[in-house]
Amino acid sequence: MNTYVAFPYHTDGRGRTGEATRTAWLHGLIEQLLFTVPGERVNRPDFGCGLMQLVFAPNSPELAVTVQALVQASLQQWLGHLLRIDAVAASSEDATLTVAVRYTVLETQQAGEASFTRSLSS
Repeated sequence: MNTYVAFPYHTDGRGRTGEATRTAWLHGLIEQLLFTVPGERVNRPDFGCGLMQLVFAPNSPELAVTVQALVQASLQQWLGHLLRIDAVAASSEDATLTVAVRYTVLETQQAGEASFTRSLSS
């Protein structure tokens, strides 16, 4: 059985690296990608999606479409060796942005979904 490193990184009760299921690990990978700003990682300056750079943009249907395209491209670039991206949906309502990703795990052909909601105000 494969073990995966938990995100966010932590140690368990034994002082060892926390472990996660495959599903939780993939969810963590997607979350890291979405909320890492390009240039934030020293050894991988082009890693990230830039989603958080849109936090102060005026919330609109155009923002949702931009987020959808940005997320789709980033996921394919960085996680395309693990996942087939089946659909990305982004919606904006009031001051809240929601991004939902449907994917298929390439190794097992198992379908999965990850959803993230962030407030654009505050």
